[in-house]
Amino acid sequence: MSDRAVQRDVVVVDGESLVPEDVVAVARYDARVELDDEARERMRDSRDRVESVVESGEPVYGVNTGFGHLVETHIDEEDIEQLQTNLVRSHSAGAGRELTREEVRSMMLTRVNTLAKGYSGIRPFVVDHLVTMLNEGVHPVVRSRGSLGASGDLAPLAHMALVLIGGGEAIVDGERLSGEDALATADLEPVTLASKEGLALINGTQLTVGLASLFVVDAEEILDAADAAGALTTEVTMGTTANCDPEIHEARPHPGQKESAAAIRRLTDGSAVLESHKDCERVQDAYSIRCLPQVHGAVRDAVDHLREAVEVELNSATDNPLVFEAGSVDERAPGTDVAAVVSAGNFHGEPLALRLDYAAGALTDLAAISERRADRMLNPEVQEEYLPPFLTEHSGLRSGYMIAQYTAAALLNECRSFGRPSIDSTPVSGGQEDHVSMSGQSALNARRVAENVATIVGVELLCGAQAAEFLDDGLELGTGTGAARDEVRSVVPPLDEDRPLDEELETAADLVRFGAIRAAVESALD
Repeated sequence: MSDRAVQRDVVVVDGESLVPEDVVAVARYDARVELDDEARERMRDSRDRVESVVESGEPVYGVNTGFGHLVETHIDEEDIEQLQTNLVRSHSAGAGRELTREEVRSMMLTRVNTLAKGYSGIRPFVVDHLVTMLNEGVHPVVRSRGSLGASGDLAPLAHMALVLIGGGEAIVDGERLSGEDALATADLEPVTLASKEGLALINGTQLTVGLASLFVVDAEEILDAADAAGALTTEVTMGTTANCDPEIHEARPHPGQKESAAAIRRLTDGSAVLESHKDCERVQDAYSIRCLPQVHGAVRDAVDHLREAVEVELNSATDNPLVFEAGSVDERAPGTDVAAVVSAGNFHGEPLALRLDYAAGALTDLAAISERRADRMLNPEVQEEYLPPFLTEHSGLRSGYMIAQYTAAALLNECRSFGRPSIDSTPVSGGQEDHVSMSGQSALNARRVAENVATIVGVELLCGAQAAEFLDDGLELGTGTGAARDEVRSVVPPLDEDRPLDEELETAADLVRFGAIRAAVESALD
């Protein structure tokens, strides 16, 4: 388990302090969820305001009207509960692959947190159901496609809410059950939704921000592993770390660039390999070595930019309408003497969509430079003289890591094919919802990019570890790069003869994505 998830056993949800590491702890490592008492009180107050609106009979969107294009349709009080049930059922219209277990859990947790802010008018009782489902391992079956990122991630969240009311399906301990039977395993009864509660459950950006949280943490792990891989490649290709001198990066002080340059210096500290050729005649290294700090650093800055938005979004009220105390917002807002209900656009995923596309593109370029470094170790046209073609003795009879680089190239091509969903928009709901963010698709793409890039960086690490096998005796790697090599060698032996590499590529990707490389390096350097 990555210590970026702080190895916490409990995450207290208060609507104010959730961070991406909390999402990883709950979604990936099953940390227990608890609801903060003050958040519970805020939800009660918000619920009282909604009930005052229902009692007044005044038409208010989301409480006693239709939805989207049907906003002008007034719903009679006796039909309000049926309206919420119909909303959840009708919006459960997703398609495509089912979300993974950790993706579903990330969405559930982030939905609990936004409801805990107390602007949604939902009863704490309903939120408690979601918390219990998380803690007892009841995971709704959710189709991954269907969100437009405005009005939030409607279809995926509706599939989640469908199980709450006893519909749909859920996975419990690997078994697929009906929603009602799944709830029963956690001693829960299906919920009868009251006014506004269906909309409160499905209107918001929680698929997007849940997946974005997982992506941010994974991307940061990949970046640290890429620094280690790049430093190892620098050594085994007889490159120099002079390009990482602090004065160079003070002259162009981008934060990420400085951080990666410093990391390369730390990783290669004590390297006998670097010392062995410090007076050689090579004037310059190739860009993939020489410009490593600039490229890796720019990717760091892009991921930091996304993290900033994710941390805001995690602790934001993103459904519509929002419920406020009377007098606290624009006096034109409908409501009563105790409540004001404002229809606005906090569900719009653009603040995340644009940055997700940017960060996914940046991570793709990290993969591009990593793949080029792997090629410099394998390619007989450019590799060092002491290295055999494709890092195998008897090349020709053997192919060594030749096809691992093919796989890296294929994955890189896939990353480049994803495009930018955030700059597209298809109007829906009779033109009422005429500009959407496509943030859900941006988040799903980013997840695929992270998986691919982890494998590509893993290929570079495998090649770096193999290249180190051909160093002269007595030429020790740096403290950090040696630790990275040793971590690879703890699960993947040297390639002495050709063998299937598929499982080793997956193993190397896991070392990258889930923090083993970073942890090994930090342990050695500390």
